[in-house]
Amino acid sequence: MRESGLDTAIQAAGGVSALARRIGVSQPAISGWKRIPPDRVLAVEAATGIPRTLLRPDLYREAAPQPRPDLDEVSAARADIYALLAALLWRAPDAALLGQLAATPDPAGAGDLAAARAALARAAAATTAEAAAREHFDLLIGVGGGELFPYASYYLTGFLHERPLAELRADLHRLGLVRAEGLAEPEDHIAFVCEVMATLIHGGAGTPEIDDAVFFARHLRPWARAAFRDMERCEAATFYRAVGTLGRVVMEIETAAFELPQ
Repeated sequence: MRESGLDTAIQAAGGVSALARRIGVSQPAISGWKRIPPDRVLAVEAATGIPRTLLRPDLYREAAPQPRPDLDEVSAARADIYALLAALLWRAPDAALLGQLAATPDPAGAGDLAAARAALARAAAATTAEAAAREHFDLLIGVGGGELFPYASYYLTGFLHERPLAELRADLHRLGLVRAEGLAEPEDHIAFVCEVMATLIHGGAGTPEIDDAVFFARHLRPWARAAFRDMERCEAATFYRAVGTLGRVVMEIETAAFELPQ
């Protein structure tokens, strides 16, 4: 008997054959599944728009960081943007999230961040959940790999699972943070790193030696701007071009802010 997450994915895709085509596996392989294999969860999520927390709730749990009661408005806004970037990079937005983004009021001001947020709202209004899911799959997952390789190790060394990942894991251990059991992606995936930044800003983790400024300097500043810039330039990107612009602008603002005298 199939688990409910697999049944939901099959229904969303339009049948076993349709799901098989979308994720690049054979129909008999899917017919033999009782549940979605851990190494296929992200591909199924991208192909169907069904969140991984529904596809495999035993592997993925919702864990929104709880804000500190004394969190100031600027810090709260920073944390929210990092959380949004993480959500959009982990999985394609569903229709509800696209609607929320499209309905976002025009931000105050005339700076790069306001322009990037407005562009994201327009892009959300101009796409559909299905189109965004296809973009996400083509860019970040693909059959045998997406157009982008959004990992610190790849951007800094040209290879996966290299020293930047080991250094990140060491800092995550110091912070008491671990990835969800069964997560196929290494921790230096850009979505994971953005999620950690949101957690640090919210106050859900941190040590005297590793706060959000230190974590940013070590694990985002050296490479994330380039990754977001590449997303802006991807031929497969339409909605995700706006995501790339927002991410690049955030990296530039954060870099400049952390360089100011404290």
